[in-house]
Amino acid sequence: MEMTLVGLRVLREVAERGTFTAAAEALGYTQSAVSRQVAALEQATGARLFDRYPGGVRLTGAGRALLRNAVVALDALEAAERELRGAEETERGSVRLGFFPAAGAVIVPRALAMLRQEHPHIQVTTREGTTPSLVRALRAGTLDLAVLSSRPPHRSPDTDDPPLSVEPLLEVHLAVAVPADGRFAERGSVSVEEIAGAPWIASPGTADEPLLGVWPGLPGRPKVRHTARDWLTKLHLVAGGAGITTATPSLLPVVPPGVRFVPVEGVAEEVRHLNLVRLPGPPTAPTQALARALRRQAADLADLPDLADLPDIADHAD
Repeated sequence: MEMTLVGLRVLREVAERGTFTAAAEALGYTQSAVSRQVAALEQATGARLFDRYPGGVRLTGAGRALLRNAVVALDALEAAERELRGAEETERGSVRLGFFPAAGAVIVPRALAMLRQEHPHIQVTTREGTTPSLVRALRAGTLDLAVLSSRPPHRSPDTDDPPLSVEPLLEVHLAVAVPADGRFAERGSVSVEEIAGAPWIASPGTADEPLLGVWPGLPGRPKVRHTARDWLTKLHLVAGGAGITTATPSLLPVVPPGVRFVPVEGVAEEVRHLNLVRLPGPPTAPTQALARALRRQAADLADLPDLADLPDIADHAD
């Protein structure tokens, strides 16, 4: 048997989505059709391409090698199709960006606005996702660039070859966002013990990512009263007195009235890095232009007040 374009597209989709079911939904196939295509590829290559595990699949070494070449082949074919349609790809250019949820509140939209002003012909498509899903998309060649968050010890987001290019953009510190009329609002800081029993607002946990919004390492089982993926929704819930959540000063430009940030004392600082991540190799001109815009926005956010200057967010929200 020979490898087919359909099989290579299925390989890329399964590698990106992490499950046969999700790949089938994205492609409009049945799961059995996806399984047959993968089986045909494995027969054609004489190698196992995926390791199965509870909850999904991962590429084997042979699968990663085939994917690298499949991405090149599929990208070349798609470029040829665009050229035959007369698309002005060289003049206009395009770039595909992924980002973790909090980056979509400030840094990404501001970078895109800057890019539109300076390079109006560059077309950008974006996707929000978890770190594992965005890394899979980078490896699968369906994203050119990703803004990801890392926590200590700030390792590379995966261990596959070739190593990803990881460029630090911004270092941020976690604080607790509390209602302005709540019991923690006038405090210079709070302890972990004090906030352990508070009602929390958090993102729903997934197999890819832990519960986001609850202070890391909180003793006992947190009382999560409200779940929301969007950070602005969480902050508006805080403003309405529904509970507390974690956040960083990088969200200051969009924090609603009625919210204050309070540092947490008695524990090590919770530091997060915002990183610009892509596959190794020379980036395209549109990718470089978008990366420059993201760097400039990150530099602007680095000038915001630090935790020691956050007794009242309302003073800085404008």
